Amino acid sequence: MSKRDFKRYTVTSALPYANGPLHIGHLAGCYIPSDIYVRYLRSLGKDVAYICGSDEHGVAITIKAKKEGVTPQEIVDRYHGIMKSSFEEFGISFDHYSRTSAPVHHETASAFFSDLYEKGEFLEQSTEQYYDEEAGQFLADRYIEGTCPKCGYEQAYGDQCEKCGTSLSPTDLINPKSKLSGNSPVLKETKHWFLDLARYTDFLKKWILVDHKGDWKNNVLGQCRSWLEAGDGLQARSMTRDMDWGVPVPVEGAEGKVLYVWFDAPIGYISSTKEWAAEKGLDWEPYWKDQDTKLVHFIGKDNIVFHCIIFPAILKTHGEYVLPDNVPANEFLNLEGDKISTSRNWAVWLHEYLKDFPGKQDVLRYVLTANAPETKDNDFTWKDFQGRNNSELVAIFGNFVNRAVVLTHKYFQGSIPERGDLSPYDQEVIDELKAYPNKIAASIEKYRFREALSLVMDFARLGNKYLADTEPWKTIKEDKERTATILNIALNIAANLGVVCEPFLPLTAEKLSSMLNTRGLKWTDAGADNLLKGGEEIGKAELLFEKVEDEVVDAQVQKLMEAKKQNEAANATVPAVKENISFDDFTKLDLRVVTVLEAEKMKKSKKLIKLTVDTGLEKRTVLSGIAEHFNPEELIGKQVTMLINLAPRKMMGVESEGMILMAEDKDGALRLMMPHEATAPGSPIS
Repeated sequence: MSKRDFKRYTVTSALPYANGPLHIGHLAGCYIPSDIYVRYLRSLGKDVAYICGSDEHGVAITIKAKKEGVTPQEIVDRYHGIMKSSFEEFGISFDHYSRTSAPVHHETASAFFSDLYEKGEFLEQSTEQYYDEEAGQFLADRYIEGTCPKCGYEQAYGDQCEKCGTSLSPTDLINPKSKLSGNSPVLKETKHWFLDLARYTDFLKKWILVDHKGDWKNNVLGQCRSWLEAGDGLQARSMTRDMDWGVPVPVEGAEGKVLYVWFDAPIGYISSTKEWAAEKGLDWEPYWKDQDTKLVHFIGKDNIVFHCIIFPAILKTHGEYVLPDNVPANEFLNLEGDKISTSRNWAVWLHEYLKDFPGKQDVLRYVLTANAPETKDNDFTWKDFQGRNNSELVAIFGNFVNRAVVLTHKYFQGSIPERGDLSPYDQEVIDELKAYPNKIAASIEKYRFREALSLVMDFARLGNKYLADTEPWKTIKEDKERTATILNIALNIAANLGVVCEPFLPLTAEKLSSMLNTRGLKWTDAGADNLLKGGEEIGKAELLFEKVEDEVVDAQVQKLMEAKKQNEAANATVPAVKENISFDDFTKLDLRVVTVLEAEKMKKSKKLIKLTVDTGLEKRTVLSGIAEHFNPEELIGKQVTMLINLAPRKMMGVESEGMILMAEDKDGALRLMMPHEATAPGSPIS
């Protein structure tokens, strides 16, 4: 981390992809950490531009549009609106949230490409690329699936294996198939413009591995090192694609081609800043071109290579832009022990959370920060959500504030009492009060937000313990002056908590400052033991948090289980055809329609139902393992299919004389095989 005193800060969060709504993995990865950092900077009075926007180009958009039978613009309009609204309601405090389909972005991205083109930075090469002859178009990487050569996963994309994480080229895939037609694509020559990343190797090695060795996170340095020091080193990478959705390549002879999404998307930070500055009547250039600006990118680990290698190489080549001072990327957040997956609907969606938990934005912010995957993948569970809310937010933070305010109203009619003589313990607590803001700030400035939040909660514990140790509900009976001192100190701890918790729990901080009449306090005020002075009035107590009951989290877990069940059913495969049998073998099977006369569950068995059936020749007893799918009563009178010449078999002391045939659906449910019209019992099936 640079020790310079920067004049301004440009803070970006990864542009969320506009092909689906936001989930908790996105929040934990970069949006909550960046919001914490920016709120802290604003509280210090810093000049900050907090920038984001929807990433609206790329092949995944066109795939979704084709699947839904709509235009790509309709897809991005829908999800841009959902995401922007969710961010606002959740309290992510962007200064500007734009979109890469905006005209200013197309202009900015085109100008960047033209600048590099005119400087001769691109390699113009004709290469062979997969082409779908039936669809009549070249295939972008994500339009191709095949078997990963590294791990054998059969649905790897043309640019990356989602299972093992290996970066791939389409030609690396084994048995590639087009997602448009399902056919095997052919290789066809096409022209593209490549950025020769190898030319930037020396610069990138020094800038990342030497200059930022001491302040970038180890996971970021490690991934960069693996790219820069790989055996074959950095390779030329195409900055253009054959498709019609995106920013057109501004070069003659490039018709039908657009800029590679990872060339144009990071430039979206700049175009969004331009929009923001124009709206505010400001000059955008100092926020990107002045060396007194600190640029920080908040991203997830899957974007490290683009923000630490490709985008800095582009900025460096352009020559006018500052480079990122830090890229504090987080690892991935899992859900209930499994990887979050939008395609499998295994996610906690932000817009659904906001509907299911109104007014509880800060609870999710707290839990996701406390479990932040800052150095390794971490896991979100609904039981942990409940536990942290009830045991920490309610029992520690909320309990302390509530007691301090309630007792002040009870003993001093809501007027802050004057502080009297201090005991050694009082002074010890005041000294800790003064130290906490600086400790919390130090962690925030090192991007250790989980550690910083833990310190905030320790600060609340300090207040809780102080009240428990000093017992003002007892001292009031004999020493009102002592009680006044205790509550004065407790309320000043609460006032300081309101300041230092704001970056993490902004809605809670607003409630607390309203309760204590301390609106307008900044981080620079924190650490003072006299934010609240004797004689000032405070508001009535209101609960900052409320308990989350078992049935609430059970319902959320059940929602996930239902999604998993539906996904498994949708992806279930039909069993393979068995080996051929001869016609003579088939004729040995005596299949007949029979009528169920009686049905009852077998005692001491969860699966078996005892059936009495009319075969047209006689009554028979058949045991069938269908009790988990049918009630005995609903079977009586039904005509079903039976293998009548199966050798008898004794089960649980009862001889079963045949087998009732069932069809098993892909979700595991059983279906009766019945004639569509009533027929005589014993009618043969052939």
